[in-house]
Amino acid sequence: MSKVLLSFRGRQIRESDVNFLQELIAANPGLSRRGLSAKVCQAWNWVQPNGQLRDMVCRGLMLALHRAGHIELPAKRYCPPNNAITHRRVRQVEPYDTTPIEISLESLGPLEVRLVRRAEGEKLFAHLLSRYHYLGYSRPVGEHLKYLVLAAARPIACLAWNSGPLQLKLRDGLVGAPRQAYAHNLHLIAYNSRYLIAPWVKVPHLASHLLGRIARRISADWQELYEHPIWLLESFVDIERFKGTCYRAANWQCLGPSRGRGTKSTRNQKNTSIKELWVYPLSPNFRQQLLAPS
Repeated sequence: MSKVLLSFRGRQIRESDVNFLQELIAANPGLSRRGLSAKVCQAWNWVQPNGQLRDMVCRGLMLALHRAGHIELPAKRYCPPNNAITHRRVRQVEPYDTTPIEISLESLGPLEVRLVRRAEGEKLFAHLLSRYHYLGYSRPVGEHLKYLVLAAARPIACLAWNSGPLQLKLRDGLVGAPRQAYAHNLHLIAYNSRYLIAPWVKVPHLASHLLGRIARRISADWQELYEHPIWLLESFVDIERFKGTCYRAANWQCLGPSRGRGTKSTRNQKNTSIKELWVYPLSPNFRQQLLAPS
């Protein structure tokens, strides 16, 4: 077996893979980087559960190999705008009612939990997070869902969910195995990346009630869009700001605090606030599902 040159997103890249890429590039001198990526995905059957090519991941891999000197990619034909900036731009929305709501959950009346990914309400969802959430808004990439909650057509809450983070020691302890044993099933975990109760809404137990409602439907919603279920929910709570009360009330489990080292930490030093990891299994056999073969 040939030597492993690189490990990228759970895939080991060997000398034989590099040889294949070199031959593919040489045989297709007129193709762009994107065109080459599509051919690699097809050759390696590198697809998402819904059948779409893993084009962005593949391009990231090829760029890493290019920078390491293993392959020579063709020159860039197009320089896209900075996505980190573009994804934070929020469009203007129609005026909405911010009259204070200070009543009981029972008095609030029927609630509409609306999926707004690429649907009506998405601009309002982005606007609310951008204006009222302490982390702001950034358009997610990869698999994700966006829920906008309305009471009598008035926006009262937003919940954003993404695929689970790649590496969490606390989660490894919960699953009972190192990340490598279930890395191929990380897409079966949904991470609550943003949760906002609008500041004009003061309704006791609303936050935990919404977590419960989302937990009962999110797997089916994910299945409909991405053709696979969700088995575990996760969220980080910044303990310098919050106590995790709503997660506790919704029967989530706290696994413990982080070490305060974000993804940009390079020296194993604290560079962000301490956060607690909270989880909610959607099935008693979630461990078996996460550890199941691909």
